[in-house]
Amino acid sequence: MKIIAFVGMPASGKSEASSVVRDMGIAYINMGDVIREEVKRRGLEPTDSNTGGVATDLRKKEGMGSIAKRCVPKIRDASADLLVVDGIRGIAEVEFFKEEFGNDFTLVSIYAPIEVRFERIRSRGRSDDMSNLDDLRTREERELGWGMGKAIDVADIVIENIGNIDNFKTKIRELMEKSHD
Repeated sequence: MKIIAFVGMPASGKSEASSVVRDMGIAYINMGDVIREEVKRRGLEPTDSNTGGVATDLRKKEGMGSIAKRCVPKIRDASADLLVVDGIRGIAEVEFFKEEFGNDFTLVSIYAPIEVRFERIRSRGRSDDMSNLDDLRTREERELGWGMGKAIDVADIVIENIGNIDNFKTKIRELMEKSHD
């Protein structure tokens, strides 16, 4: 089984890349879903503050790789030749996946500048989205505190998402097709 994982700052294009993957019929797991499941289990509203707080709490109590650990059974249950993991947030998760899957694990960083990402956030309307640039910076600082910058730095592949959405989707499709070979 080959595992391709996406890492990137909020609104860089990870979810868009994952929608391409799903449209291609490739198995897919969203790490944020693990956190949203825990938020729901705890009876909390799915706000940015609550999802961030639960994610921080899980990492504090279960270790920085805790979200990755919770994903492994889902990955193994998928029993697919190729599977995409969306939402790496830290180097401990990368290290955990590399330990679990070895050379079958590839990390892809998706890059877009903060101004571009904030405009995307304003247009997508998710319950955990930020309403201003300062809130986005706060979320970035939280995620960088989990080791996301280090995870981005060790990516095997970097894909820029700064222009046309169709061009970005083409880059993701080409990557998936190459990975399927």
